Amino acid sequence: MKTLLLKFSGPLQSWGTSSHFETRQTDRYPSKSAVIGMIAASLGYRRHEDEKIQELNDLNFGVRIDQAGENLRDYHIARKYKNNGSIDRTYVTDRYYLEDAIFIVAIGHEDEQFVEKIERGLKEPYFQPFMGRRSLPLPVDFFIESRKKDVVESLQQLPWKAAKWYKRTNSNQLTAYVDSDLVTSETIQMRQDRVKSFSQKNRLFGFRGEAQIKIDVENRFSDEHDVFDALGG
Repeated sequence: MKTLLLKFSGPLQSWGTSSHFETRQTDRYPSKSAVIGMIAASLGYRRHEDEKIQELNDLNFGVRIDQAGENLRDYHIARKYKNNGSIDRTYVTDRYYLEDAIFIVAIGHEDEQFVEKIERGLKEPYFQPFMGRRSLPLPVDFFIESRKKDVVESLQQLPWKAAKWYKRTNSNQLTAYVDSDLVTSETIQMRQDRVKSFSQKNRLFGFRGEAQIKIDVENRFSDEHDVFDALGG
């Protein structure tokens, strides 16, 4: 088993799995389909190459929420034009983002050569990968490392990657979501992020079982200095 650990961070991210029409929502954490899209783009796969893309569903997947982002609503006004260049109509679109979030994504597989191929693709991508929308490229330090461990163990052992200010005010018990067949858990939900096709003519996604787990990490910033304690007060 070999696992890649990736860090998704930045001012804005967006991970929609159920957006429609003028309202573009975001989930609270990255979807497996979004990560598969990144990998497929990095490897140079085209949208219509369904068989190649569907093979990526076999990757073991997990995401740890190291720093929960705040929801941000971006207000847009768009215009539709007629063939003669005149305005047909003006309409409002609402686009939602996660602000200042940090996620650790783990992807793994028993076929280490397959994982190594993905690693090379991510480091030297054919197409530019992005965090949900084309205006949100991956940060330069997104690749953390590769490990010869499984997805769950890799997420459990990696140090907390949140900002210092966040660690001081939040619990060091982190929430992670992993493929339901990787753990024994009573907390399982179905998420519509199993890729069937990225084709622009017929984008299609199935459901995947997802288990929630808790991970305790070390927090060196949890104990603030108390000057009165130092004075014996």
